[in-house]
Amino acid sequence: MKVIVCGAGQVGFNIARHLAAQKNDVTVIDQSPELVRKISESLDVQGLVGNAADPEMLDRAGAVDSELLVAVTLSDEVNMISCQIAHSLFRVPTKVARIRNQAYLRDKWRDLYSRENLPIDVIISPEMEVAEAMCRRLEVPGAFNMLPFAEGRVRAIGLELDDDCPVIDTPLRQLTELFPNLKTTVLAVVRKEKIFVPRSDDQLQAGDSIYIAVEESTTARAMAVFGHEEQAAHRIVIIGGGNVGLFLAEKLEGRPSVSNLKIIEECRERAESLAEHLSKTVVINGDALDRDILNEANMAQTETIVAVANDDEVNILASLLGKRAGAQRAITLMNNPVYSSLVGSLGIDVALDPRETTVSSIIRHVRRGRIRDLHSICEGQAEIIEAEVMEASEVAGKQISELRLSSSAKFGLIVRGDEILVPLPETVLEPDDRVIILAMSEAVRKIEQLFSARADIF
Repeated sequence: MKVIVCGAGQVGFNIARHLAAQKNDVTVIDQSPELVRKISESLDVQGLVGNAADPEMLDRAGAVDSELLVAVTLSDEVNMISCQIAHSLFRVPTKVARIRNQAYLRDKWRDLYSRENLPIDVIISPEMEVAEAMCRRLEVPGAFNMLPFAEGRVRAIGLELDDDCPVIDTPLRQLTELFPNLKTTVLAVVRKEKIFVPRSDDQLQAGDSIYIAVEESTTARAMAVFGHEEQAAHRIVIIGGGNVGLFLAEKLEGRPSVSNLKIIEECRERAESLAEHLSKTVVINGDALDRDILNEANMAQTETIVAVANDDEVNILASLLGKRAGAQRAITLMNNPVYSSLVGSLGIDVALDPRETTVSSIIRHVRRGRIRDLHSICEGQAEIIEAEVMEASEVAGKQISELRLSSSAKFGLIVRGDEILVPLPETVLEPDDRVIILAMSEAVRKIEQLFSARADIF
C-alpha cells in the first residue's frame, strides 16, 4: 500500500514507523528539515520538506497512486486542506485527519465532512481518544490497560504480576484445568521490556506484564486469578482542566459509581469555564503542586488521581505528591516517551502515552481484510485485532491448527452468536465468527490475508 503521512512529529513518526515496518510504501511530508531528516534516517520511508497542503508537494509524494493520506500536522487547517486536495485533485480513496479544535467537531457542523463538502473519511480527536483511554483504565482498577472488543463483550486487559499472583510458575496449559469455567486466554507477555506470545508450556513470572483476553462478565474473577482484586474508585481527582480533563470529567459524571469528583485547574478563567460546563464536579482553582491545594482536594481520601495537564513534569510530580498525600493510585498522562521507563521506579501505577491511542485510531482504518477493530500496544510491537470470518475467507471452515500461525500470533477468544468460546487447536472457524487475535507486527499482514476474501488476498 502506498501511504502519504503529512506531519513528522511524534504521532506522524509513529504512524510512519508502524506502516513502514509492515512493508508499506510510506512518504512523509513536513515543513521542518530537521524532522524530515530524522525520520528519513530512522525509518525506511521517503521524507519530503514542504507544505502538506501544497498540491505540487502532494504530487511529488505520489498522491496520484496513493491509497491513503494521513494528515497529522500541528495545524487542523493544513490537515483539512490536505485531505480536500488529495480528494479533489488526486482521488486518494481514504483520507484521515487529526483535528484538535473542538469547534470543528460540534454536532451542528457534522455535514461539513461529507464527500460533497470537505471529504475526510476519518477524523481523529486526540483529546477525546485520550479521555476514552483514561476512562477504560478507571473501569478496570488494577489494570494498566483495557481495550474493549465485540461491542464490549470481550476485553483485552493489561496486568502486572507481583509475587502474590496465585498462578506464578504455573504452565499456562494448566489454567484451563484449574479454572474450567473462566473464559480467558493469556495473549502476550512482556518480560524485561521484551514482548512475546506465550505457548502452553510457558510459565508466568513475578514482574511480568501480561495481556489477557477475557469475557466482560467474568472480568473481576479473571483479575483475581492474576492477583488483582482492587475496587473501583469512587473518589477521583483530575489534575488539569484542558480538553482532556473536561472530556474525562463529563464521562465520569455519568457513572453512578463515581460519588466524588474534583478537578484542579491553575488558570482561573479556565476553572470558571469548567464550573459552568460541569454539574457534579467540584472545580478547584490552583496549582496542583501546592500542598494547600492538595489538602483542599482532600487527597488523603482520594482513591485515584488522574493527571492530564499539558506538562509531563507537572503530571508526574502531581501524581507523586498526590500519592504521598494519601491517594491510593495514580494514572498519569506522559507525552515524552523518555519518562515511560521510569514509571515503575517512580511509583506511578499507570502511564498513558497519547501517541499510542492516536496511532491505534488511525491504523484501525488502514487494515485490510475483515478487520473490525484493533489496538496497537507496546509502542507498535504488536496489535490486538478483532477480525470477522467471512464465508469467502481462507479461514472459514478450517481448524485453527490448520492455519499454521507462527509464534508471532495467538487466538484469544471467539464470539459466535451469543456464545464466547476459548479457541482450541481443533476449533473450526465459522462464517460470522468474530475472533480476538494478538499479532506481533511481523504477523499482521498474514492475519489480514487470512481474513480477506480469497479474491482479495495479496
